[in-house]
Amino acid sequence: MTLQPLLSASPAIQMHAFAAMTAFVLGLVQFARIKGDGPHRAFGYVWVGLMLLIAASSFWIHQINQWQGFSVIHLLSIWVILFVPVAVMYARRGNIRGHKRSMIGLFAGALIIAGIFTFVPGRIMHAVLFGG
Repeated sequence: MTLQPLLSASPAIQMHAFAAMTAFVLGLVQFARIKGDGPHRAFGYVWVGLMLLIAASSFWIHQINQWQGFSVIHLLSIWVILFVPVAVMYARRGNIRGHKRSMIGLFAGALIIAGIFTFVPGRIMHAVLFGG
């Protein structure tokens, strides 16, 4: 394992990857701790900010070029940008079930499932984990 492939990547890729790793860990913390208290809300807003940063930074990453510099993964970024505010709105309106389902869906889809694809051979995170 070596961080060199990531540290040699563009600033957009570095920001994207480090924000995703931080959001993943913070998401696990959020799932494990008490819900609804002040720290949950504070950590939640940090997580929301990280998710929006991850999604926005993806628009400056064009290694998978399917349509004029963009790929199907950018559709996930649009989904995150649209759905994160909905998940926050659910919590603010007291729809805890909707909030919980939305946040679990965002975590699973945007961090776990999309994250797994970053470990495909030829991708930077594959080189980080398995060597290049």
